[in-house]
Amino acid sequence: MPEPWVPSGVIAVLRLPDAKDVRAAAAALAAGGVAAVEITLTTPGALEAITQLASDHGMASCVVGAGTVLDEQAARDVIARGARFVVSPTLDRSVVRLCREQGVTCIPGAFTPTEMLEAWRAGAPVVKLFPASTGGPRYLREVLAPLPFLRVVPSGGVSLENAAEWVRAGAAAISVGSALVNAALVREAQWSELTARARELVDSVAGARA
Repeated sequence: MPEPWVPSGVIAVLRLPDAKDVRAAAAALAAGGVAAVEITLTTPGALEAITQLASDHGMASCVVGAGTVLDEQAARDVIARGARFVVSPTLDRSVVRLCREQGVTCIPGAFTPTEMLEAWRAGAPVVKLFPASTGGPRYLREVLAPLPFLRVVPSGGVSLENAAEWVRAGAAAISVGSALVNAALVREAQWSELTARARELVDSVAGARA
């Protein structure tokens, strides 16, 4: 089952050269049915962007999260700014613990079955398979065979073309970055094209779930 904040099964990752286009990109994604947007802390001005987006009443349908959260202090900072989910490339138990205390979903990164199980045992309700492209959908299917209780979100190498395959392999949701939020589209402000790509991805995931 997907988290309530990601009914579409899609998390769009915004890793941009600067934060000035975050609002427009998020609005375009939301118009295409993507309701969960992850702003990575590698984006200059990320904290301010999270604050603005989280408090923007016009974006009420878009749940804002933070990515590339590497330690407890960073987690405190993004939660204080309004992030409702926290994503990390690795497992930091203090981040998981803080998120649980704050009622915020924590999605730590893991790759091996041992790492994924440890993240779940640490209290993470969802685990990010990263880098997902290294193993592919077949790898996820084989991991979930003996560990079917894990809720896994693949990230890294997920695209419009293979999204459905990941869902059929057992992904609880998918995390998509540059394959969806193309740098050229953002640079040229092609928001209608971004909306169309988002809709195509959401429809693909919905079809695979059905």
